[in-house]
Amino acid sequence: MTKRTIVITQNLDSSLADQLHSALPDWDIIIGRDQSIWEPYIKDAEIIGGWKRPMNELLTDSSNLKWLQSWSAGIDNFPLETFEKRNYLLTSGNGVHANPISETIFALMLGLTRLIHTYVRQQQSKTWHHAGLKLELHGKTIAILGAGAIGKETAKIAKAFGMTVLGVRKSNKDEEYFDKMHSIEQLNEVLPQSDYVVVTLPLTKETNKLFKKEQFELMKDSAFFINIGRGEIVEEKDLIEALQKDKIAGAGLDVFEQEPLDESSPLWEMENVIVTPHTSGATEYYDERIINNIFLPNLKDYLDGKKPSVNLVDFSKGY
Repeated sequence: MTKRTIVITQNLDSSLADQLHSALPDWDIIIGRDQSIWEPYIKDAEIIGGWKRPMNELLTDSSNLKWLQSWSAGIDNFPLETFEKRNYLLTSGNGVHANPISETIFALMLGLTRLIHTYVRQQQSKTWHHAGLKLELHGKTIAILGAGAIGKETAKIAKAFGMTVLGVRKSNKDEEYFDKMHSIEQLNEVLPQSDYVVVTLPLTKETNKLFKKEQFELMKDSAFFINIGRGEIVEEKDLIEALQKDKIAGAGLDVFEQEPLDESSPLWEMENVIVTPHTSGATEYYDERIINNIFLPNLKDYLDGKKPSVNLVDFSKGY
């Protein structure tokens, strides 16, 4: 009898690999990031953990794939129409990033508020200067766009700073730690109230270019804009204009329309901008959380003949 095959396109430490072998004692288990390791097995794989672009060509209608576990939360770069046509099950990595990304959000907010980025630049030139420091984060109003795991953790931390937390999501369903929830259609009503605007939304047809000139002009000129969602959610030229003309106070950006961010982008040199290279989700616990919190519970469902129950993607919604 031919063994069933699972391919994990990541380099897992031995303890996590042992968990997979214990859960799937009769399967062929292929583990490794290098394409030469997983490519020979990809067409036979019933389960794949971790999407790689070359799979676009390697997977065909006759491939054995039934279920793909993404190693990332974002799936906007996946060929979702093809997956749906082939009846693949797709589960995302949502929830893995709540701690590191919420920490990055507050690092950016606090850095901009307390001028840490300015002082780091001054340290490099041995400049002792007050730089006009005056703002506080405590007691301010934060608008969080997206109420998934990242948005919820960010809201929870915001309450520790005594902040008023406004939420924006597809529905206006209430959520713990949010003082008031709004629908996406009410975004323009929320912006003038907010001292910090934080984007944690996924990229979908509805959120593509959600933030344009109109939205930046509605923000307070003292407000800060934080984007850890996707660069395409923002019309970047309009953001740059808003920063150059002091329509907003500053921005903390982990994602961009084009990545890596082009060396010619004005964002690199702006005194009121902090740029990070799409690393807000990086954490020492990444693989452990994917395996234990998402993959193994989903694997139990799958082996029991059920659909995975954690982060199953709805192709009609795009997330």
